Amino acid sequence: MRKEQHHKGWNQIKTNDSWALFKIMGEFVNGFERMSVIGPCVSIFGSARTKPDAKYYELAVRIAKSIAEAGYGVITGGGPGIMEAGNKGANLAGGTSVGLNIDLPFEQHDNPFIDSDKSLDFDYFFVRKVMFVKYSQGFVVMPGGFGTLDELFEAITLIQTSKIEKFPIILVGTDYWKGLLDWIKNTMLENGTISPHDLDLIHLVDTEEEVVSIIDAFYKGHTLSPNF
Repeated sequence: MRKEQHHKGWNQIKTNDSWALFKIMGEFVNGFERMSVIGPCVSIFGSARTKPDAKYYELAVRIAKSIAEAGYGVITGGGPGIMEAGNKGANLAGGTSVGLNIDLPFEQHDNPFIDSDKSLDFDYFFVRKVMFVKYSQGFVVMPGGFGTLDELFEAITLIQTSKIEKFPIILVGTDYWKGLLDWIKNTMLENGTISPHDLDLIHLVDTEEEVVSIIDAFYKGHTLSPNF
């Protein structure tokens, strides 16, 4: 009897999984339709825990403002911290300010600097990540935690494996990122788990001028379009 109950429960899970596909498809369709008309954008990533008086919050505002003034929209994860700073900078410059919000049990709430018609809500991290990668012309990666690292290494992996076209990946904050880059060079590269040219995918900078210069220089020789 207990075995039959287990089988019944398993079959119920399989049925629920099948119906979940429609919700997942709905998120993809809504995301593609709304993002495809926004135009060229740069994504800014970083910690949701960064306070408005922190140096990297203020730097993220300046970077986003400079990106918007250069003619690109700004995409963030829509929440507080560095995400809020990115949307705030774009808003101050009168540029496009996009927020891809995710439903989380902590930290996440949409910030007030997102354009009212460019705030999207997601239940699935993997759908949201597709939107970042597909519709971003570059990644600006501010100091952050596991989620920031997830976005960073996913983009590097997709470019490295030629699943998407190359675009600029810019780490901001030498004091924060240098230890990670040293480990990549001294451990991963030394052990042969990456190639020397893989390091060319990443830029390390400290100012808004450097960020915009790298993006502009890259797109002098590349077409602005969705990445896959």
